[in-house]
Amino acid sequence: MTDARVLTRALADPQSVLAFDAADWTALLTIAKAERLAGSLAYRLDGLALPLEVQRVLAGARANAEAGRTHALWEAEMAWRALAPLAVPVVLLKGSAFVAAGLDAGRGRLIGDLDILVQRHDLAAVESALLAAGWEWVKPDPYDDAYYRRWMHELPPLIHRERDRMIDVHHTILPLTARPIPDAGALLSARVALNDGFSMLAPEDMIVHAAAHLLADGDLAGGLRNLWDIDRLVREFDDDGFHERLQTRAMLHGLDRETRRALRLSAALFDTPIPQSDVRFGDRFYRARLTARDGWGGETRPWLRLMFYVRSHWLRMPPLMLARHLWVKWRR
Repeated sequence: MTDARVLTRALADPQSVLAFDAADWTALLTIAKAERLAGSLAYRLDGLALPLEVQRVLAGARANAEAGRTHALWEAEMAWRALAPLAVPVVLLKGSAFVAAGLDAGRGRLIGDLDILVQRHDLAAVESALLAAGWEWVKPDPYDDAYYRRWMHELPPLIHRERDRMIDVHHTILPLTARPIPDAGALLSARVALNDGFSMLAPEDMIVHAAAHLLADGDLAGGLRNLWDIDRLVREFDDDGFHERLQTRAMLHGLDRETRRALRLSAALFDTPIPQSDVRFGDRFYRARLTARDGWGGETRPWLRLMFYVRSHWLRMPPLMLARHLWVKWRR
């Protein structure tokens, strides 16, 4: 049965697609689009002798990725213009950081919201500056607003009234109710300056953040993109002592288990070079969840998806708080 491993194989070994038939191409392209990895795939396959119809699809994906890159950089510039007068540290996260830094992880990457990290005591000033510059609240409901401000790792999301682009302002990388407690101060103190006034996380912290987002803060929906980020980052920054530094940072943030599992999954699906690691029994369920697509890009393995959905809520908050939250949301 076809699943998303057709995509992971193509990304890990582009030459493998040269033997594809029409059904293989349909599966690969539809799964890549569903997993928001079409642009990344298009760049990985660039230059190969492919069927004309496939070349056209991939050329469109590259064009879309390049337009997204331009939009992401412009949105970061607009945010910087609003926040520069505050003279506070502002760190770009995820895809925006990758493209701003020219990292391989940003090549073809589809970028949605602009994610930034600031110090928690700067949140009020940052919020006021963004509101004054044209951003507005996406969640006006008082319960949602209060929930974000008390328990989440970010402000309620904001969207610009003219550009219709969203920004997420983080003060750490996991909800405050999550079991791991990352060291937000250490994330900011180890930041790496970029030329445009922003900073990015240190390479090791970027991988820990991707692992946290994949395994400690969600149901693994769209998780192959996070895993591909990890593969690209590891390959770009791997040198003598890198994995030891990565382990040290992961332990500092209380995310050693999640980071080690993310590396094992990345090695299993993308052949990511990592130190020798024992395969864990539970990894098979994570691999099955991450690759749960059919040959038309549709979702499969519904019971497994449900299991990880329940797990994601269990990770985010204690049982009594979860029950109250779900009750309030159900009533609304």
